[in-house]
Amino acid sequence: MSGPLTVMAVLLLALVALHDLALRTIPDSASLGLLGCGLALRLGDGQAGQALALVALLALPALLLWRLGWIGGGDAKLLPAIAPLAAPEALPDLLLAIAVAGGLLALPYLLARRRLALPARPPTTLSARLWRAECRRLRRGGPLPYAVAIAAGALLPLLDPNGMLP
Repeated sequence: MSGPLTVMAVLLLALVALHDLALRTIPDSASLGLLGCGLALRLGDGQAGQALALVALLALPALLLWRLGWIGGGDAKLLPAIAPLAAPEALPDLLLAIAVAGGLLALPYLLARRRLALPARPPTTLSARLWRAECRRLRRGGPLPYAVAIAAGALLPLLDPNGMLP
C-alpha cells in the first residue's frame, strides 16, 4: 500500500513545486492531499497519532513565520502538511533537508538578481514563459518559490524512509 501512496505524494510534491514556481501560489487541495498521503503512510506503521502531534507542532511556528512575513501563507500550510511524510523520528532530518534545499534555491536567485535580461522576443513555450516571469520577479525582488525547497526536502523521507541518505 505504501508504494501507491509514495507515488501520489511525489506527484503532489511536483505539482506544488511547479505551481509555486509558475504562480507563487500553492493549492490547498495539494497540501491536503499530501497530509492525507502522509497520515495514511503513518497509519501503516502505527505512528498516525505521533504524526498528527507533529502536524500541530509544526503549524504553530509556520503560522508565526507567516505572520512575520518571512514565508507565504501557502508555505505555512504546506510545511505542517508534509510532516507525516517522514517518520516522527526523522522530522529533524526533514527540516534540515528543507533548510538546505532552501539555501540552494536562494543562492542562484541572489546571484542573478540584477544580471538577468528579459528574452528579446515574446515567449512561445511554457518554459520560455516561466523563464520570462522569473526574470521579471528577480528584477523586482520578488519572493522565492519556497514550496520548491519544501518539496525537495520532503522527497528525502519518501526516497529513503529508513534514514538520511549518505
